[in-house]
Amino acid sequence: MNISDSKIIDFVSLKEGGIMNKNIKLIGICALLLALPNVMAVIFVPSNANINNELSESENYQENHKEVKNIILMVPDGMGLADVTAARIYKNGPDEAPLYLETLENIGYQRTYSANSIITDSAAAGSAWACGEKFNNGEICYHVDGRPYNPSILEMAKAEGKATGLVATSTITHATPAVFGAHVKSRNCENEIARQYIEITGVDLMLGGGVVKFNSTKPDTCGTSGNFIAEAEQKGYQSVYTRAGMDSAVANGTVKLLGLFNNSSMTPEYLRISGTTEPRLPEMTSAALNILEKDRDGFFLMVEGSQIDWANHANDLKYQMGETLAFDESVKVVLDWTNASPKRKEHTLLIIVPDHETGGFAVNGPDRLLRAGESVTAGWTSDEHTGVDTIIWSQGPGSKALGRAVENTDLYGVMIKALEQ
Repeated sequence: MNISDSKIIDFVSLKEGGIMNKNIKLIGICALLLALPNVMAVIFVPSNANINNELSESENYQENHKEVKNIILMVPDGMGLADVTAARIYKNGPDEAPLYLETLENIGYQRTYSANSIITDSAAAGSAWACGEKFNNGEICYHVDGRPYNPSILEMAKAEGKATGLVATSTITHATPAVFGAHVKSRNCENEIARQYIEITGVDLMLGGGVVKFNSTKPDTCGTSGNFIAEAEQKGYQSVYTRAGMDSAVANGTVKLLGLFNNSSMTPEYLRISGTTEPRLPEMTSAALNILEKDRDGFFLMVEGSQIDWANHANDLKYQMGETLAFDESVKVVLDWTNASPKRKEHTLLIIVPDHETGGFAVNGPDRLLRAGESVTAGWTSDEHTGVDTIIWSQGPGSKALGRAVENTDLYGVMIKALEQ
């Protein structure tokens, strides 16, 4: 979507006709926008005719249109459909049970190109979801040319009174989580991203790697450095650095949590050793749900399996399989949580979508049936991102609009529509 394809809505019309009728205070939105660099008091709403028709008029959407309390976005970064095939065969065999992510109610696919390339990076792809526009590669919900940009879906959820959380196996300031809680010119501004999380956006829960991004004396690309851990603690966050610390925070009823479990990114699944103090992605996902669900207004949560992408960059099947299966375990955690209560399932929008595919991964053999526990023969066409479309799995109110071919920016429209309910 280009800016010329967008509809600009001022806050008066927004308040009268849409999301302002659902608990968002105008003063809160204005304060949020004024705190962010270069944000103007306008919102660009994707006006793709197809998706707007789906959201407002389609019978399918109306059939699945109920109040949304919780939005959960899960991102298997860099994963293609062949990754799913390989992991399923290894886990269950070729003709047995599907992976958990394959059991969701709707399946569609998205175009992934960015504003300046048919091959996106995670910054531009994530920004398309988070802020509803196409961005250049490297931009974190921020137009370097000075054009205004939308507040992110996380910021909009927070303005509506919902709890917010980010979980990742990379640094928590890496490109994908960053797009939901920051606006910066470059994905390399990780110290600045950490600062914005704490000082501006106020993300309630952050779990991942990246101690050095929150406590650095060396300025990043944006010129930012500082001890944002101490600042977070002054603002009421509890900081933890081990799985035991995280579990204790959950047990003690903590509502604002900064969990940093590695100086850099978290340890890959295939390199983990017995006795490690780092939590796994499924454990972080469970902790996030237990904390965020305490907010009676609901929550927005983004969970990223960051290192599926890195495994495909490395053309490493063992690495890839470990990360894919750990991500799928995290999907099970979410499904178990939603299925434990009819109200949760009825009022939770769950979307699972890779930002792009990496490596051109393919299952090439062997020329016989495999049993569970056996690995496929596989190959990659590159060690970089590709431009192929990626699968969207979804369920919950409004999700039928994603059960077809869409633009990645259309996910923003679906989530914004969910906030209006």
